[in-house]
Amino acid sequence: MTPVIPGEPGDASDTAVLETHRLSLREMTDADLPALRAILHDPEVMVAYEGAFSDDESLAWLRRMQDSYRRDGFGMWAVVLRSSGQMIGQCGITRQRIDDDEAIEVGYLFRRDHWGNGYAVEAAAASRDWAFRTLGTDEVYAKVRSTNVASMNVAIRLGMTVRRTFVTHYRGVDMPHLAFAISRTAWQSKSGHAGGGCRGDDAFRGGNVG
Repeated sequence: MTPVIPGEPGDASDTAVLETHRLSLREMTDADLPALRAILHDPEVMVAYEGAFSDDESLAWLRRMQDSYRRDGFGMWAVVLRSSGQMIGQCGITRQRIDDDEAIEVGYLFRRDHWGNGYAVEAAAASRDWAFRTLGTDEVYAKVRSTNVASMNVAIRLGMTVRRTFVTHYRGVDMPHLAFAISRTAWQSKSGHAGGGCRGDDAFRGGNVG
């Protein structure tokens, strides 16, 4: 396993990729590992993954995201409160397989003590907008486990609808999922982004799903 080397304050990786009214999204560094573990070690947060991650699994997750930043220019970013600088979750864009198709997906995980504040919708809406503006994708997806009602509500508030159902196999369990998605045309129609989109801080700023 690759050793953890604390990040240097103020290096380029601390620069925000996106900002909303309350949140800053940036690439995760090794210095974020303790905060990341606090998220991934919580079995309630990780219920969609059939339980909490170990220390090694958490480090492997961080390494996958850092590889994604280098390879694709995006991944799951750290979500930081602008008011305090505290990392409270992660949200961003990844490449996923849905059955045999590759999809651009928005995903998110937040610390349980920050649920119910609308942070998931706020961060995910900004990430969705970033994907349409920056990647030029025609659709943005959200894979949601069929038992995860809160995440279904987030997807719906992002303007997404169910496109298909599929099953993933993880940790010895078959997990039925719903593939939510929104097209570029629907995004432009609902959000007024026909001219190429708005800045990240114009994204959704409130709500009670988090």
